[in-house]
Amino acid sequence: MISKDDLRQIIMQQKNQEFNIKETIPREKLLDIEQWINNDNRILILTGLRRSGKSTILRQMMQKHKNYCYVNFEHERFIDFNAQNFEILHEVLIEIYEKPTIYFFDEIQNIDKFETFVRRLHDQDKKIILTGSNATMLSKELGTHLTGRYKPFEIYPFSFREFLKFNKIHLDETTIYLTEKKVQIIKLFQQYLLKGGMPEYLKNNDIDYIKTTYDNIIYRDIIVRYRLKNERVFRRLVNLLSTNISSKITYNSLKNTVNLSNAITVKQYISYLQNSYLFFELQQFDYSLKKQLNTPKKIYTIDPMFHTLCGMNYSENKGRILENIVFIELKRLSYEIYYFSNKNECDFVIKKDNKIVNAIQVCYMLNEENKKREIQGLCEAMDTFQLKTGLLLTNEQEEEILIDNKKIMIIPVWKWMITDNKS
Repeated sequence: MISKDDLRQIIMQQKNQEFNIKETIPREKLLDIEQWINNDNRILILTGLRRSGKSTILRQMMQKHKNYCYVNFEHERFIDFNAQNFEILHEVLIEIYEKPTIYFFDEIQNIDKFETFVRRLHDQDKKIILTGSNATMLSKELGTHLTGRYKPFEIYPFSFREFLKFNKIHLDETTIYLTEKKVQIIKLFQQYLLKGGMPEYLKNNDIDYIKTTYDNIIYRDIIVRYRLKNERVFRRLVNLLSTNISSKITYNSLKNTVNLSNAITVKQYISYLQNSYLFFELQQFDYSLKKQLNTPKKIYTIDPMFHTLCGMNYSENKGRILENIVFIELKRLSYEIYYFSNKNECDFVIKKDNKIVNAIQVCYMLNEENKKREIQGLCEAMDTFQLKTGLLLTNEQEEEILIDNKKIMIIPVWKWMITDNKS
């Protein structure tokens, strides 16, 4: 049981905590979130990987509003906090912040039955913004008690556009036509392939920070939360997935490789990793949902640094990393994504309004050995879904190809990522 005096100390400490907003860049998601906070009374939920920037976005929002209060439930002294303490907490918040109307709650999913308190505040017409590092836990609790009352936002590590802003490169319509700036952007894109977009790591270049973040996700967010008994096997599975990003997997093959007794356990483990935003599965598109569920999945990680750090990599996998970065960008844009496989394969097809509207192939460098295969895979997807235009994304090559009245746009990934319209 936590005392009222303890809560006062924690809240005052968090209120007075120094945070230099000038050292951060405005996140692209911030504008979208602000539109909802001003024009909608629903609870706003920011979910995403631990240390991907959710708390920073909250701080950026606080700079624009008055009459708010803030609680970070990650504080170690909240370990004894329970549902009965919420009323005391509310009294402390009113006492310290003087009648707040906007409530910012960071990592609130750590507290059991938080949704009851949140609902009570919402019934009192308070504006509430929550963050959490577990997608299923938040949606499950709020879906049960607050159906229709919340609006979710997923927060990812820096996009390449944000990475450029972080490096003091500001984009406009002339950027790609200025040779000096273009060369600088291409050079920074190669850094982005290696370093990824974890904000604090980019700030300090401290590899131990990434290792600690990774260990916290694996141990605190998964092993402890789901009470996993076989930590060694689970970590082996994670290393295997990290190594094989952008590759096809099956639960049975993974089961055999890591010596698990059944494939259902593998499926559960991967679902835990997805809930924590560390990995994502991509399904093959099929008009039959049953067939779609039974086909191999492709696996991707949230940030290339986790592949570099955690995978068993004996050579640079630039092609896999490039495809992974494209996948995360498509996720960031909230597209419904699948991969296509028939006689040939296409890395991504995008579904909108029950129809496939775009096909995207990713290849680090087109050459005589792979050009035919890559184009055949893209063309087969275009034929299947009656698309007149397709995208082939590369590291630096660029041209336009016409094949049987189909137009294939070959574009560097860096250029595609700084373009506003990617559909």
